Amino acid sequence: MITLITPKSKKAITPELLVKIKHIIGDDFIATKWLAPDEALDIELSAPLSAGMQTKILSLITPLPIDYAFQDAANRKKKLLIADMDSTMIGQECIDELADFMGIKAKVSEITERSMRDELDFDTALRQRVSLLKGMPRSALQSVFDANISLNHGARTLVQTMQANGAYTALVSGGFTFFTEQVQKQTGFDTIRANILNFEQDKLDGSVAEPILGRQAKLDAMNEFCAMRGIKLSDALAVGDGANDLAMLTHAGLGVAYHAKPIVAKQAKVAINHGDLTSLLYLQGYKSSEFKH
Repeated sequence: MITLITPKSKKAITPELLVKIKHIIGDDFIATKWLAPDEALDIELSAPLSAGMQTKILSLITPLPIDYAFQDAANRKKKLLIADMDSTMIGQECIDELADFMGIKAKVSEITERSMRDELDFDTALRQRVSLLKGMPRSALQSVFDANISLNHGARTLVQTMQANGAYTALVSGGFTFFTEQVQKQTGFDTIRANILNFEQDKLDGSVAEPILGRQAKLDAMNEFCAMRGIKLSDALAVGDGANDLAMLTHAGLGVAYHAKPIVAKQAKVAINHGDLTSLLYLQGYKSSEFKH
């Protein structure tokens, strides 16, 4: 099966494109099925595509604003969603927004970028950035959340739709519980995991509680949730954008790099570069008419 997804306004999945794809596939092309008109389409196949066919199809798709997945039609609807928060479920990096409030965004953002590109280990990067925020009052953190933090489009729909179909949903972030708790309220995640900021007299003391939740902890959490639910890793959907997410993305049945750094997009099974978070529902075969909000 091939799944094609594009922003509806682009209308990039055209009849002409589908004719060209069908010509490449030949007799193994069975049918097409729209999951959402002008937005998401499944192409059903009678056999897996050869590497040569995939390359030819990609030569047609990659110049266009189309996300794609070559995938098995079996076991599409996942039973676990494990999601990163910053720049995935929300559109911002919380620690960068805190730094902006303190007037040191450039300094902190540079450390963030190095970590997300896998040039600096996550634990070290986090300790460095939090130390720069020492003295920030708790009330300022709330002001930053209220003014600057917003859900990415489709975040709540993704969580609510998967939950309505029996999936367990977990927000597992290298960020902070101060923010994940509030994002959980907005989206409905079943559970959250994140790092804990240390306060002294209601001000940040410049440290974060140990052990730090990083790359391995995200993978451990996914394994834990699968064991708890009696499911396999193949039943899990993991989504994230940074190097810190790579372990869970590469071990999940469906690992999705969401508007991610190139090093992450290259290693994940699927990369969503054009669509919003509802793309993760289309990848699982949900129709837009089945979405829950």
